[in-house]
Amino acid sequence: MLRLSKKADYALIAMKHLALRGDRGSSSAREIAGLYDIPIELMAKVLQRLVRRGLLASQQGTRGGYQLARTAIQITVADVIQAIEGPVTVTACSTDEGQCDQFSKCNVRDPLYRVRERILAALGECTIAELAADPPPLVTVARAAVLHTHL
Repeated sequence: MLRLSKKADYALIAMKHLALRGDRGSSSAREIAGLYDIPIELMAKVLQRLVRRGLLASQQGTRGGYQLARTAIQITVADVIQAIEGPVTVTACSTDEGQCDQFSKCNVRDPLYRVRERILAALGECTIAELAADPPPLVTVARAAVLHTHL
């Protein structure tokens, strides 16, 4: 079964949140974590990794926080997932160093490599702008309104 890690989920949540903010300023790790019930330490690590990979920009200070480093249409879901999890793999042998005992006689290695390429292509076609185009759940909208009145 193909499944994203919690870190990748959180990264996509943060990227969508920041895309929805647009030009209205940056968001702190604490704000994002609070809105989506994510542990602050984990959110901070995820955001820092996205900064290191060039997907987010960060600013220190009272007006500081995180914002998208490029427009949301220029950042793909594949960019975010690979920034957090590394290369997308389907099997152990689909990585550069991964060879198993069956490598020389495997009859599904090449077809699975093509499956991996299709998955990457699909993830590469979906942008953060597309994620942001879906309306947020009403619970999140209500929580955001409450949090912003307390900030």
